[in-house]
Amino acid sequence: MLIMFVFYTTMSIRTYCLSIIVICIQSVFGFSVNAQQSATHSIAAAENIPQDHICEEKFLLINGIEQWLTIKGNLSKPVILFLHGGPGSVMSPYADHIYKQLENDFIVVQWDQRGAGRTFGKNAPGELTKEFLQANVLTIDQMAADGIALTEQLCKQLKKKKVILFGTSWGSALGVTIATKRPDLFYAYVGHSQIVNPDSDDLLYNKVQQLAQKNNDTASLNKLNAIGKPPYERARTVGKLWKIVKKYERENSIPAPQSWFIEDSVYANRKDEKDREDGDDYSFVNFVGDKQLGVSSMRASINFLKNNTSFQLPVYLIQGEEDILTPKESTRAYFDKLKAPKKEYFLLPKTAHGFNQSVVDTQYKIFKSILVF
Repeated sequence: MLIMFVFYTTMSIRTYCLSIIVICIQSVFGFSVNAQQSATHSIAAAENIPQDHICEEKFLLINGIEQWLTIKGNLSKPVILFLHGGPGSVMSPYADHIYKQLENDFIVVQWDQRGAGRTFGKNAPGELTKEFLQANVLTIDQMAADGIALTEQLCKQLKKKKVILFGTSWGSALGVTIATKRPDLFYAYVGHSQIVNPDSDDLLYNKVQQLAQKNNDTASLNKLNAIGKPPYERARTVGKLWKIVKKYERENSIPAPQSWFIEDSVYANRKDEKDREDGDDYSFVNFVGDKQLGVSSMRASINFLKNNTSFQLPVYLIQGEEDILTPKESTRAYFDKLKAPKKEYFLLPKTAHGFNQSVVDTQYKIFKSILVF
């Protein structure tokens, strides 16, 4: 998951859910998924993209709804499908700042998943309401089906046998689900800040309470006392806990360059900003659940230690030593239990849940090492 800071407003549905600000975040003609291709924007000629490169941004109809996709890189190289975190925290507005250098060695595919970013904006109502949330539930199985359909078409249209799959935080939950369902589509799975069993907030609460006590952090202790110990019935209460988690992760890790998280100019407008904000709200409520809103929790169905330990492809896990949200104890236990033809674990010092230069350098190292045939 891209690192998120969470706060609350009193407007519209935000009385019940939350507004998530991403602070640390990060084809060819005829492409379609289960339907006719929607509008395609090719910018190769306008920006003097080399003839052996692709640079396209488009909506595609995937399993019944139009979803936003960017495809950029060297057509002769392997494809990497990036699964963003959140859920709802898209990478597409920031990818050129973080991953531009990858485009010489790979085809980089960024996808605004169902319920996120431009995909949410294309399909969303004028106002995010309780009724909309109840009528448009997100499930990990539906989103995995979207990812599989997309991958099949990437292979077909880009003339590739398989692709490399990368998932971060929420994207790692989606990635494990996709990779174990359809290993034939992928050369390898690379997980960052790997989700394992996210349904309980007890460990998070206890960890930040200990840190707050150790640091005489009265403000955080007061907030923790106010929300009480888990479990929580409201998404906004989970968000308050996660805000404290993010505070301590930032204090103990090396941040990403600020330039990484400045939107590309085509995304720097009020329409895109609102779509990202509302998509964050919508996706987060679906992820953690909210009893008052009548929305079930996606994370309640995730227990990879129990259900997803057998892989038929290489697995690489990147873990920040200072990550509290998906701690090294959890990801290491999962790594030790999982079975795969090849597996490697990378523990990065001074790194928390989100991206920094060490994470991106490690990604590149892994991507280059993956055997593609």
